Order: sequence, then structure tokens, then C-alpha cells
Amino acid sequence: MDANVAGVLDGYEVVVAVARPVIAVVLLLGLWRALGRAGLERRPAIAVWLAVGVPLALWLGGIWAAALSGAFQVRPGGIPRLPIAVAVPVVIGLVAATRSRRIAAAVDAAPPSWLVGVQVYRVLGGIFLVQWLDGALPGAFAVPAGVGDVLVGLLALPVAAYAASGRRGSTAAMVAWNVLGIADLVNALTLGFLSTPGPWQLLAHDHPNLLVGVYPTAMIPAFAVPLSLILHGVSLWQLRRRSRSRAVDGGAAPHLGHAVHAGA
Repeated sequence: MDANVAGVLDGYEVVVAVARPVIAVVLLLGLWRALGRAGLERRPAIAVWLAVGVPLALWLGGIWAAALSGAFQVRPGGIPRLPIAVAVPVVIGLVAATRSRRIAAAVDAAPPSWLVGVQVYRVLGGIFLVQWLDGALPGAFAVPAGVGDVLVGLLALPVAAYAASGRRGSTAAMVAWNVLGIADLVNALTLGFLSTPGPWQLLAHDHPNLLVGVYPTAMIPAFAVPLSLILHGVSLWQLRRRSRSRAVDGGAAPHLGHAVHAGA
């Protein structure tokens, strides 16, 4: 291993490890602020915040422990666990969020630009490129996945700034960014699946994708990917709700308080 590449890889892994709890904290702080903007009283606001924060913390801790124990490593004849780790949280997270009227009120109150800008953390997917340069990952997976993540992360802030300006076309820009982000994640998951040893491996036969199931890399598909998919889903849901509200109100700002006092 080249010493420079090894040093960059070690430093990147430290940054990624620190970033996980930081991202969770930032999301919970954003949720708390949105609950306040929605006009919720303190007690129901705390209840909603805990209803999101506790599962998020348990999810992060559980995935972290599972990755450290090697639960996501590829095993001949075994059931792939990474697809389950991706699909289950996305389904549960989006269903739970969209069925809660109090969360809907908070989503309505949150600036649309925030749900976009927060995903600047996607640039950390560049670790795939570093691991490819190190020879640890096949280029068939690492290059498209790494470049896609970095591109989506770099675009998050300018798109968020454009959205915050309220200029014409900002909603279309956010929708396009969300679609790009989802496409990047689906592409990375597909390439990861097709390059991993197993009956469906079609790529990288001479250099199979083994590292993606090993800690700390496994934390990206097992936690960061489903989290990002949930955020994309909530962002698109928010934009749809705002569009419908503007249509009903004849172009006025969306009502934020109509669901505040309803049950979660």
C-alpha cells in the first residue's frame, strides 16, 4: 500500500466515524427547531422529538455494533444482510414519518433548503475512491459510487442556497437534486450487489467487492444509504405538500398549524 494513500484512508475513516453521530445530532437539532416553528407546545414537541431521536440512536448503535461484529460480511451460501439493512429502515422510516400529523407539521415548517443542504455529508462517499486507489475495492463499483456521492454532496449546498433565495425554479432544482441523489444511491446499491461474490455477481470477477461488508465501509450501505433515502423521501414529500398547499391557498404560504394539535 502506498504510504500517502494509506494515510489518507486512515484519516478518512476517522472523519467518517466521527461524522455518523454528528449527522444524527444535526438532524435531531433540525427536527427540534422545526417542531418549534410548527407551533407545537413543549410536551408534545418533546414526545415527537423522542419518538424520532430514540429509534435513530438505537438504529445507529445497532448497525454500528453489527458492522463491528462482521454481520455484513459476505459468506458463501449465506443470506445477504446488507439489502435487508437498507430496505427495512427506509420502509419503516418513511411510513412512520408520513403517517404522523405532528411530524407533517414539522416538515411543513422546516425550510426546504435545510433538507437538501444537510446531505452535504454525502461527500464522505469519496472514501470509495480512496479505497479504489488503495486497491481495496473494484473500480466497477467504487468509481461510479464514489463520484456520484461526491457530486450529490457538492451540489447540496448550492441547490439549498438557490432554494433559500426563493427564486423561480428553486422547487424544480430541489426535485431534480433529490432524483439525482436517489438515482446515485440505487446505482451504488445495484453495482455493489452485482460486484459482490454470489449467484448474481456479474461484475469484478477478478476483484470481487469484499470490503463493502467489512467495518467501517459497511456503515455506508447499512446506515448512511438508508438514512439518505429517507431524507430524500421526506424532502420530496415536503415539496409535494407545499405545492398542494399553495394550490389550495391560491399561492399563499402553506398553513403550518392545521395539524399541530392532532395526534401523532
